Amino acid sequence: MNNKSEDPNLWNDAAEAQKLMRERQQLDDGISSVRAFEQQIRDAVDLIELGEEEGDAEIVKEAEEALRGLRAEAARRQVEAMLSGEADGNDTYLEVHSGAGGTESQDWANILLRMYTRWAERQGYKVELMEVHDGEEAGIKSATLLVKGHNAYGWLKTESGVHRLVRISPFDSNARRHTSFSSIWVYPVVDDSIQVDINESDCRIDTYRSSGAGGQHVNTTDSAVRITHMPSGIVVQCQQERSQHKNKAKAWDMLRARLYESELKKREEAANAEAASKTEIGWGHQIRSYVLQPYQLVKDLRTGVESTAPSDVLDGELNEFMEAALAHRVNGGADAVVDDLS
Repeated sequence: MNNKSEDPNLWNDAAEAQKLMRERQQLDDGISSVRAFEQQIRDAVDLIELGEEEGDAEIVKEAEEALRGLRAEAARRQVEAMLSGEADGNDTYLEVHSGAGGTESQDWANILLRMYTRWAERQGYKVELMEVHDGEEAGIKSATLLVKGHNAYGWLKTESGVHRLVRISPFDSNARRHTSFSSIWVYPVVDDSIQVDINESDCRIDTYRSSGAGGQHVNTTDSAVRITHMPSGIVVQCQQERSQHKNKAKAWDMLRARLYESELKKREEAANAEAASKTEIGWGHQIRSYVLQPYQLVKDLRTGVESTAPSDVLDGELNEFMEAALAHRVNGGADAVVDDLS
């Protein structure tokens, strides 16, 4: 690839050149990362030997801590190596929809939106809010994020499903415990190398005024766009831009992505495991529970992975859950996953 990148005729085909350079950079980053990882292991081992020779227990302890951190990182990379699906390396859309529970679930949807935004930012991904429909009193009815970065879809794809929250309601004057549901739907961005044909006569296009925080953030024209694909029932919407033309173009991209993801699911053995995201947003369909009262616990119902620090999870600490779900998806068993990660 280095040789090809130096070919003066490479940029005669700009699209092919960009594809080559992107793949080359990903491989280069991967190789550099592994070499740096190996060097860190050697450094830690050398420090232990030095500490033992000089009788410095503090240095030995420090190096052992570093090795434990590297061990956890190795487990994460082992899981990341499973991201070899057709679209795993792509950017991704992530939709949040409030479910049963009215204002409660709309507030919960807003918390989930923040959680995934925080997670993506911690991974170094770029996040764009494509559209949001605010709730009447608080929270949101729905929102769509565009998460940009290598393997964004691969990491997030197992998050599709219904998420359940149990807490003392901040909207209940009697301070009673409430259960709320919201769903997450993840689908990959379709790049130029993937052809998705859509018959425009099968689609209905609606325009409406963007919602927002008020003042200058709200458009005074019907610039937001909603496209409904009649045969599949898929609905996408975009209000990110002030231009209706730009919103329409992005909405078409989102529709292509949804149709492509739908086709991927037909060919993936894991389709049944993710079917919850297309079912009723309520009891019996959740993939993960977040309990804040009467005790503190987040539990993934597919893998059995738990956390007793829900505030950290809601602040974007999701890697442990994602790693276990990915391994479970590949290995087909939660017990092996928990053993491996421990």
